[in-house]
Amino acid sequence: MAAKVKIRGKLSGTIAKVKLLIPHPMETGTRRDADGTVIPAKYIETVTLYKNGQLVMTANWGQSVSKDPYLSFQVNNSAPGDVIKVDWVDNMKETGSGEITLK
Repeated sequence: MAAKVKIRGKLSGTIAKVKLLIPHPMETGTRRDADGTVIPAKYIETVTLYKNGQLVMTANWGQSVSKDPYLSFQVNNSAPGDVIKVDWVDNMKETGSGEITLK
C-alpha cells in the first residue's frame, strides 16, 4: 500500500521552503501489544527528494524516528513551475510519495 505524503512548498525568491508529513506507524520492534505479543519492526529506511526529476537529497532513517515523521527543508535555485517530489521506502519494502509544483 502506497501512503500519500502530505507536502507543502513556498517560494521565497529562489529558495523553496518545503514541509512534509509522512503518515507511518514507525514501530521499533521492541513494543508489545495488550496481549504481550511483540509488535514487529516497521520503520522508514530511506527518504529521497527530487527537483524536476533530479536527485537533491537522500536521508537514511532508522527505528528512532517518531510516528508520522515531519520533515522541513529548503531547495536552492528553485523557480515557479519546479516539481518537488518525495519518495520513501520502509523496512518492509512498502513505499509512499508526494509531489508539488511550486507557484
